[in-house]
Amino acid sequence: MPVTGLPPYDDTNIFARILRGEIPSKKVYEDEWALAFHDINPQAPVHVLIIPKGKYCSVADFSAQASEAEIVGFVRAVGTVARQLGLEAPGYRTLTNVGAHGGQDVPHFHVHLFGGRPLGRMIGRG
Repeated sequence: MPVTGLPPYDDTNIFARILRGEIPSKKVYEDEWALAFHDINPQAPVHVLIIPKGKYCSVADFSAQASEAEIVGFVRAVGTVARQLGLEAPGYRTLTNVGAHGGQDVPHFHVHLFGGRPLGRMIGRG
């Protein structure tokens, strides 16, 4: 079910539960700012989700409310994960969804990292 991407933050969302260790994940990377793990329904050979450790509903919420250190740490984590997965040379895509029209399903800011094959068009028609 799509969500608004606006506060208030829902502490019961699946990513909050993963961060608390209540739900297992196939971890790729973790530091003080972010956690990265494989998507359970991959859309490409490599499909990793990268989430900040703070309580942010969407990129809109994160960009408005996160500290500079959180923003820098998170963006660096995204780049680190792409490098560690060997995606820099062949290329990759990052994507974040906000709200119902953007297709956001989980009310916790996250970046999808896709790679491992040519990815085609950015947005499907229709």
